[in-house]
Parts: sequence; C-alpha cells; structure tokens
Amino acid sequence: MFKECMHHSSDLKWAYAYDCDTFHLRLRTKRDDVEEAVAVTGDKYDWEKHSLDIQMEKIAADSLYDYWEAVIKPEFHRFSYGFRVRSGDETLWLIENGIFDKQPTPAGGYFEVPFIHAVDLFDAPEWAKSAIFYQIMPDRFANGDPSNDPEGIRPWGETPGGEDHFGGDLQGIIDKLQHLTDLGINAIYLTPLFTAPSNHKYDTIDYKQIDPQFGDAELLKKLVKACHELDTRVVLDAVFNHTSEQFPPFQDVLQNGENSKYKDWFHLNGFPVEVKDGAANYATFGFYGNMPKLNTANPEVKQYLLDIAVFWMKEADIDGWRLDVANEIDHAFWREFRTAVKSEKSDAFIIGEVWGNSLNWLHGDEFDSVMNYPFTNQVTEFFTSSESVGSIFADQINRLLMRYPQQTNEALFNLLSSHDIPRAATRFGGSKERLKLAIVFMLTSMGIPCIYYGDEIGIDGGDDPDCRKCMEWDTEKQDRELFDFYQLLIALRKEHTVLRDGRFRFLHADNERGTLLFERLNGKQHFTIWMNNTEETVTLKHPMNADDWRDALTNDEVITIDDQLQIELAPLDFRILYRNI
Repeated sequence: MFKECMHHSSDLKWAYAYDCDTFHLRLRTKRDDVEEAVAVTGDKYDWEKHSLDIQMEKIAADSLYDYWEAVIKPEFHRFSYGFRVRSGDETLWLIENGIFDKQPTPAGGYFEVPFIHAVDLFDAPEWAKSAIFYQIMPDRFANGDPSNDPEGIRPWGETPGGEDHFGGDLQGIIDKLQHLTDLGINAIYLTPLFTAPSNHKYDTIDYKQIDPQFGDAELLKKLVKACHELDTRVVLDAVFNHTSEQFPPFQDVLQNGENSKYKDWFHLNGFPVEVKDGAANYATFGFYGNMPKLNTANPEVKQYLLDIAVFWMKEADIDGWRLDVANEIDHAFWREFRTAVKSEKSDAFIIGEVWGNSLNWLHGDEFDSVMNYPFTNQVTEFFTSSESVGSIFADQINRLLMRYPQQTNEALFNLLSSHDIPRAATRFGGSKERLKLAIVFMLTSMGIPCIYYGDEIGIDGGDDPDCRKCMEWDTEKQDRELFDFYQLLIALRKEHTVLRDGRFRFLHADNERGTLLFERLNGKQHFTIWMNNTEETVTLKHPMNADDWRDALTNDEVITIDDQLQIELAPLDFRILYRNI
C-alpha cells in the first residue's frame, strides 16, 4: 500500500463532531489501493473496557484518492483513535505518531478527541437547511410604486446597460409574493437596499436609510412581515468591505486630508487622497476609485458596522445577512460580527461571498454558509456538453464535498445563476433539457438551493449587465413549462427530508460517457437519481437488493429484477426513484 497517500489529521474536515453525540472520522488513501479500512477507537483512560472497532465506508473517490468515513457515538463524549487498513495480506496502522506495520499499544500516540462540546459545533440554522432561496435584485424585479422612480429610468424590459435604472422597488416585491409562494420559495435574498448612486447598490452612501427609489424602512418592515406570515425568511445583502466615495466619512477625508477624524477608517497611502492617472492612492474594491475599502480593524469602523447589522435586525426583523466580498475582510471582524448578530437573533443565517475553498470561514465562529460557486462551475461544465464524462464530474464533485464536514456541505449556498455570472439558460446554450438536468442535480444534491429571479421562467442573459435583465411578468412570454418543472422539483425536495440531510454518494459514474447514478440516504428513505447527459438512449443497471422502489415524480412502482434496477433513459433524461426504509 502507498503510505505516502494515507492521510488523516485531527482538524476540522477530517475529524469533526456532527452533533453533540456523533463524531465523523475521515481517512484518505490512494485510489483503489486499500480493500478495507477500520477506525480503531477506545477511551484513553480505560481502553481495555471501552474500545470499539468501526468498519469504515468508502464515501467518495476522485482521480487520485479514496475517502473513507466512520461514524462513532462515543460513550463518554471523548475517545482516542487510529486506523487499521488492509490490502491483501498487508495490514498497516495509522496513528498520530505515524504509520506502523504492527499495532502500537493504545492509547499513547493515537489521535484524540478530548471532549465534544456543544458550544464548539458548527451550527447553521435548521430553517436554512430546509430553505429554497430566491435571489432578487430589487431594481429589476417589479415596479410597484412609480412615484418613487428615479429620474431617467428606462422602459421596463429593455436591454440593460451598466448605469440604467428600471424602477423596481420593495412594493413590487410585496405585490409579487404570490408568484414566489406558488413556486415553493420559503426564503428570499435581496441584493443591497441601502442608499447608493448605482442601480446595484453595492456602493453604499447611507447604511441606515433604504434607498428612496426602493421605498423606506416602513416598507421593508411591511415586506418582512408579509414574508413571515407566509413562513418565508428574508436575508439582506451587506457591503462592509467598501463604500461609495460619496460616503460621508470618506468625503470628510477628501476635504480635510490628514486632519480628518475619519482618516483611519480607510486604507490610505498618502495625501491628498486622490485618483491620479486612473490609480487611487488608497485601497479600493478591485481598482474602482469610487469604492474605497473600509479599515474593519479600526475599532470605530468595526463598531459602526456591527451596529448597522444589529440595527436592521431590530428595525425590520430580518433573518440574516449575505456578506459581499467577505474574504477581503479580516477574520477577527467576522467573529465579532457573528457574536453580535447571533446575540440579536440566534437563528439568523450568515452567508459569505467567497468564491473558492471557504473552510477558513466555516469553522462555526464566522459564517453559516458561502456562495458555492465551485459547485456552480462544475455543474455547468458537465451538463453543457454531451462530451462530458461522468467519472470526471463525480471526481470533481467528490473533491468539493471532501473540502468540508457533512453539516457544512448541508448548508452551502448552491446556485446556477446570480447577478455576477451569466444566466443558466444562456450558459446551457438555450437547451432546456440540459438546464433541467442541472436543476435536478441542484435540487437533489447536498446544500441549499438558490434560484435567481427569472430563471424559473427562462430569462436568459450573458455577462453583467445582461444577466440583470428585468423580470418578465407577461405570462405569454414566460416559460410556464419550466416554471412547472421547478415547482415540481422544489415540492419534491421540501416533502422528503432525505434530499436535505441524507448522505450523498455516487453509485455509478461512466468512464467514457456522461451517465450518472447517485443516492441520497438517511434512516427513513433512500433516493436514487439516474441521469443521462448524452444524446443517445442508454440503459443503466445497478444492484439494488430491495423491492418497493417507486418513481418519485409519478409514484409508479419500479420492479427490481434479479436484485438489480434497470432503467432506460432517453437522451438528456433522468429518473428519480425512492423507497421507504
């Protein structure tokens, strides 16, 4: 066996408490190198009387490695452990002190879990794990009150430019809540609402005022109250990394330079503060001189922003925050942010905008979730082409899943579109069949699905600003068949908890073509999702030594023959089967 490939450490994603009573252990080995892996566990104070060997299960694989997992419920909420791995006649033991040919005497040198403390658990709100989110850009969703339209708005539905306003507002969202309810939405994420010069509002001037073109604080409270009456949560977008250059403290710096009492609120590199030859002598978001970066390590800035977060939770009873450019703000700030927010509302949901591996923000002391763009990219890449290979896709998804503990994966914010990337309908080349496969994968995968406004009725669009088109409210121009499809899959996910908390595992991923079979499994139900991402009719088989399988969308019975399920799939088709356990 390849010792060089064996890996375990007692950090977050390899050894973690799933809940107060349950602990997960993961082990990595070379792909197809190990036949059996066992977690050897015991109590360090009395190993002889309190030891247990736990058979590990291969839960994932990628092109290089196999990943094994054991689930343990330690009798005393503490335990020590190592691993025994076997291939043929060769057996090795892996403990914290190294890899050995013979079992080291326990428990010295073994890995150790001193005690499982509830306060240390990663604890995303339960309501969020059951949510179907819907992202709205207020200016582009619905114009419910023309009297607050800014000057020079464009006619609704015209092709948007980067600086255009269209008049959407909070009243428009209130007026269209029935559309969201019909779809099955139970959580809304609104892009920024606070006063700002742009249409997107990611350049805040006044954090304590709703932009007048959207309404006012009373209208926001009315919207949140109406949503709560429909059992729908509301999450706002906060931009704490940077502001508008019109932000009053920054204007004070421009006017008073070194004498400004706000000079330490920003990252300044000289005076006078200016943009010269296209370059700012202060830190900004990207290279946008009109978006100066805040110094969140400054105690005054920190307290100002924390007060804003708590203010809107008290004022409007919102249910959480999505945090823009979250990875460019210091961890110390986010830890204090979480404490402040959770002290005000313990089940508030905190979503960070981090585009890559986000484990550093998901230890349980900062964010509950992040925008899962790596998921978006892999799903899009696979389902856009019939040349895609199932095994490569499975490798990539497994690699993403192994970045995080299970409970973290259950809370990641999965999406196919957003205001920052081209629309799903465009990325899938206008193929509704391919789009449907991606929708099925998102709504049956581990993680929280989020639908970008208009995706459910087929709105297309390329890069920003084209992806920020106005919502289409003329039903004759909406793709109602696509709406019905979203509605059907959303209802299925909401009805069956296994699609939210069940184990995810690939059972088949073809090495030459784009066919897949994966499962979701918990103690009550077993779902299998069969997918054909090719232009040919295929027949997939898999051993299933149980009867009573049914089609989840039609409830028709599916027959098991010789302990095998055999499913014929048309080109770009899928089946979802389930059985009760």
